[in-house]
Amino acid sequence: MPQSVIGEFVGTCLLILFGNGVVAGVVLEKTKSHNAGWIVITTGWAIGVLIGVAAALALGAPGELNPAVTLANVLRGERTATDALFHVAAQFGGAILGATLVWLHYLPHWKETPSTDLKHACFCTAPAIRQTVPNVISEVIGTFVLLIGAFALGSAGVAGTSPATNLGAVLVAALVWGIGLSLGGTTGYAINPARDLGPRIAHAILPIAGKGESDWSYAWIPVVGPLIGASLAAVLWSALGA
Repeated sequence: MPQSVIGEFVGTCLLILFGNGVVAGVVLEKTKSHNAGWIVITTGWAIGVLIGVAAALALGAPGELNPAVTLANVLRGERTATDALFHVAAQFGGAILGATLVWLHYLPHWKETPSTDLKHACFCTAPAIRQTVPNVISEVIGTFVLLIGAFALGSAGVAGTSPATNLGAVLVAALVWGIGLSLGGTTGYAINPARDLGPRIAHAILPIAGKGESDWSYAWIPVVGPLIGASLAAVLWSALGA
């Protein structure tokens, strides 16, 4: 197995452990961080991106942690289809493991939380207002901004040859934090098919106390929306010659 696959697996696992972990800490009953709020959640996800990307890079992986980003890199000719398939499989596997670790970490708190919606939120996204077209558009825009921002931050014009080239993970984490704060209020900013579908699978199969349904009727939106947004960003960035 290529080292990069292991890196994507570990990095995505850490991303979900930090990201869904902060959600669980905020929404589950009787935690010390209960009701800490949206800023805490977006900050936790940003740190999850930082740690996940750093771990992936340290293990020889590209640090994509996101099938939409992997697809964009395939479209730009920076990743082969074969590599992409291995990386995407690793991303989904890491996401499922990360969600499972969140369940274990907060094990006493599931039965203390009566709301099935709040328990569901600790794994996958749901829209604030359920309308298919606007929900898809939100995921498209959020992922488009993620990719355009990541392309810009990685460009020679921004990074140059200064020590800032070592801060890629920090800059992308700040980008994700900003997306959460500015664009996350509509659908919970999945912007990553593995981030949503992997934990949704975990939610469906784990013996979570009083968990309710996994909302499979919505599950395609945080998969298709990010893939469309990433594809549009890749095509536009290439057309601009960047």
